[in-house]
Parts: sequence; structure tokens; C-alpha cells
Amino acid sequence: MSNKFNTDLDRCRANYQPLTPLRFLDRAMDVYPNRVAAIHRGKSYTWREYGERCRRLGRALIGAGVQRGDTVAIMATNVLAMLEAQFGVPYSGAVINCINSRLDAAAVAFILEHSEAKIFFVDRQLADVAREAIAQSGRDMMVIDISEPEAGSAAPVGKIEYEDFLATAKASVELRYPEDEWDAIALNYTSGTTGNPKGVVYHHRGAYLNALGQVMTGDMVGRKTVYLWTLPLFHCNGWCYAWGLAAIGATSVCLRKVAAEEIYAAIAAYGVTHFCAAPTVLSFLIAGKPANWVAPKHPIEIICAGASPPVAVMQQTIELGFKVLHVYGMTELHGVVTLCEEQEEWGGLDLPTRCQRYGRQGVRTVVTDEMMVADPATYQPIPADGETMGEVLFRGNLGMKGYLKNPKATKDAFAGDWYHSGDLAVLHPDGYMEIKDRAKDIIISGGENVSSLEVEDVLYTHPDVLNVAVVAVPDAKWGEVPCAVVELKPDRVGSLTEEQVIAYCRQRLAGFKTPRHVIFEPIVRTATGKLQKFKLRDHVAQVIANKAKAA
Repeated sequence: MSNKFNTDLDRCRANYQPLTPLRFLDRAMDVYPNRVAAIHRGKSYTWREYGERCRRLGRALIGAGVQRGDTVAIMATNVLAMLEAQFGVPYSGAVINCINSRLDAAAVAFILEHSEAKIFFVDRQLADVAREAIAQSGRDMMVIDISEPEAGSAAPVGKIEYEDFLATAKASVELRYPEDEWDAIALNYTSGTTGNPKGVVYHHRGAYLNALGQVMTGDMVGRKTVYLWTLPLFHCNGWCYAWGLAAIGATSVCLRKVAAEEIYAAIAAYGVTHFCAAPTVLSFLIAGKPANWVAPKHPIEIICAGASPPVAVMQQTIELGFKVLHVYGMTELHGVVTLCEEQEEWGGLDLPTRCQRYGRQGVRTVVTDEMMVADPATYQPIPADGETMGEVLFRGNLGMKGYLKNPKATKDAFAGDWYHSGDLAVLHPDGYMEIKDRAKDIIISGGENVSSLEVEDVLYTHPDVLNVAVVAVPDAKWGEVPCAVVELKPDRVGSLTEEQVIAYCRQRLAGFKTPRHVIFEPIVRTATGKLQKFKLRDHVAQVIANKAKAA
């Protein structure tokens, strides 16, 4: 409907441009040219130097024939090249696909083929898996090696090395900014409950907004932030921090290996102020505390996502001199969308009680438009009684474009104009949400999603197995791990050991998907033939606990 406020008041380049995180880097190069942007292998790069390298990467990709909308894949640890790719690939107009470095060759091959990857950057540390994946995919693509002494001595996968590839860039090549903020910027594959992973497509608008939201959520604005890359950049492009840190001119410290010794060394060397982590990293910090550790004057902030950390772990981490912010999100929403924001009145509670509050998934972030916990069929919000469960639903500007080449899954995910998380939660009287179960039985081990059905499918291929069920069980190190309940064929009872089953899975699955425990017993189902996994989880947890006591 026309009115005076939209008459002769049109969009033009002077008053409207597509939102894109690429502008954060452009600004950082101008505003913080001499501030350190990244530290890798002890060498510092200013924002001017880092930005120029990212731009060279974009120009080199264009020179290599990359077109708008092409997929450029990268499988690497958190090295400088991986950080640069977050800007360099979008500068070429291509879509960046960061592949989980923990996947096996078959899963990587599927991603390369499904995404139609045109160029593949490979960290030499991951060369063997990448080489096999390329062969299985059957794709003819340009492969570029990321070579460093710490990457090991595996033979190169491609015909050109990363630094040599950057040198091919021509300064005259014009960078490609998005023509529309709905243009795709990234492709992230998420583990589903069945079959192959789904490709989640990010848009420039969502990446821009969530990047700003992340630095606000992490309390990074208005301070000199030194961010340690403990969080894999293949997780939602580092939960969008890869882009957000440029908006505030923060310093990134690259980290090839996530271990307590490496984390504490980086803290001592660079004055780290923030890092992100799964709950398992908190346990690393507690167990690996240096003998000479002294709690810092200002607590180091950890943004923690995944299964809620145990209260004891949360408390010990805080006592070490860290401040833990528990957050929640998912790949389909550009990463983090809720946080357990501390309220002033919590200060009067004792530490154990506060830690119980800290473990809740909390409230929506400043850039998360709408969230509710409701009956997924009627969309009726549940009462805030701390007991009634409903599905966690979202809608707003952080929603993905959808699943690549999977319209049915996209339609199902956005049913009723809400994104359906599949997670079941309660709402406490103070309005804070707390996850209680995963509707799709996804296991989150060390921050990685593990499909119970995928593991079950592998176990069913064993000739001695009759029935199998895989559920999550608590684990002090990884938060939770897969446990397989195996029912053997009547004539094969006693033919397998726990070690043999684990070895069988390890040959066919990535390490983090392999069951850590195996229990041999009949699979109990309801009268209608359904498996009640919530009861099975409680049962196997007790069996494992009793076994540990008897040991």
C-alpha cells in the first residue's frame, strides 16, 4: 500500500546495499591497519596484512576460474589458511564449504560430490583421508595443499601449495561482493538422524547479523579481545566468530591442536581473553592445569556449547579463573541462538547453585528474533513450570536458506513457518529454557553430532548381530559417548567381545562415532514394536556404572 513514506523514496546504492560480513574486514583494514589480526606459528599478521592475504585468495580463486555460486571446499585444522578462507572464498563470489576434519573418507567423498566442489584446499595433516575421499567422489577438481612442518610428512594431494596459489593472484582482478544479501556465503554439512548428512546453506544476511550477535553475546565489544581458536572453524564457520572478530578488530590466535598444554601455553604467551569450547574442553583444562597456574586478574571467558557441563566441572572451571557462558544453537540457524545470560540476583546464590543455573540454555540472543517452546503439532506454548516439555522452535533472520538439493527436508524443517529444532525442553518460571532430551536421538560427543541410526546401520552389517540399539551415555571427558546394546543371533551368543565390536566399528566409522561401550543383551521393545530409547539410556547408564564399581 502506497503512502507518503514510500513515495519517491526509493532504494539506491547510496542508501541500501546487501548486508555482508565482508564489509567487516574492509573496515578493519582501514581502522585497525597496524593492530594484530592473527597469530599463527608465532608469527603476527596485522589487519592490513591479513586482509590483503584474504583478498589475494579471492583474486587467485577468480583467476583459477571460480564463478559466482561455485563451491570451494576446505578441510583443515585451525591454521591461518583456514581462517583466511572464511573471507577469501566469499570475496571470489564462491560459497565456502568447511569440511569436518574428523570425518572418514566416505563421508568427505559424499560432501565433495553433493556440493559439486570445484576447488578443494587440504591440510597436509589430513592428506590421507582427503586423497581417498577425492578418489571415491570421482570429481575432477583443483586441489591445493596447505603445507606446514607441523602437518606431518604425508605426500601432497594436489599440484600446488597454498602460498604459491596466493602468489598467482592478479591485483587488477575485481573482488565479488554479494549481489543480494540472500546470496549464499557458506555451506555446512550437519549429521542427520538417517542417511547422509544434509548441506545447510548460509546467506550473507544471516552471517552478518549473527557475527555481530556473537561478539555481543561473548562480551567482546569495547575491549581488546584476544580470541583463541579452540573451536573448530568447520563448526558453523567458527559459530560466525570468524567474521565477527573482524567487526571489532580482535586478535585471533590459531591453534592446530586442541590440548590443555597448548591452551595454557597460548594464554601465557598471548594474553588470551576468550575462547569457545564443548564441555569436554573444560575437563581438559581442569585435568591439565599447570603446576604454576595462577588465576588471572580478569577471568578468561569461555563460551561453551553442547550438552550442559556437569555442575562439578563448571564449578572447578570457574575456580580456576575462567568465566563460563553456556550457549545453545544449531547449524541450521548460523550457530548460537540462545545464551544463559546471568541475572543480577544470581550473585546472592552460592556457587554450586549458580552453576546449576549457568547450565541452562537460557534465552534468545539479541539477534534471535523469535523463540518458543511449544507443542510442535499445535504450536501452543508450554507453561513455564519447569516440568512440561515441548519442542524448541525459532524463526527470524538467522534461519538457513535451506538444505541443499533437499526440498522435502527444508519444508519439514520450516513447517508452520517455524524452524523445528527437534530438541525437547522445559521452560522455567524465570523464562529460561533448559534442554531435556533430543527428539531425534542425536548424540553430542565432544561437540560433534553422532547419529545413533548411522552407528546402528554399521553394526547391523555384522553377520553375528540380530538386533542393535545405540544411545548416549554420560562420559567425564566427552560429555556423552555412544553405547551400543547388541543382541546376537541365538547360535552366535558369546561369539563376540566388546573389544571386537568396537574394532569392527572403528574400521567403518570416524573415531568419534565409534561406540565406547558395548552391552550384550536382548533388545526390549513395547507391545507395538517400538524401542523406548529414553528408558534404554537410563538402563545402560546404570549397567556401565555398576560395571565400573565392580572393576
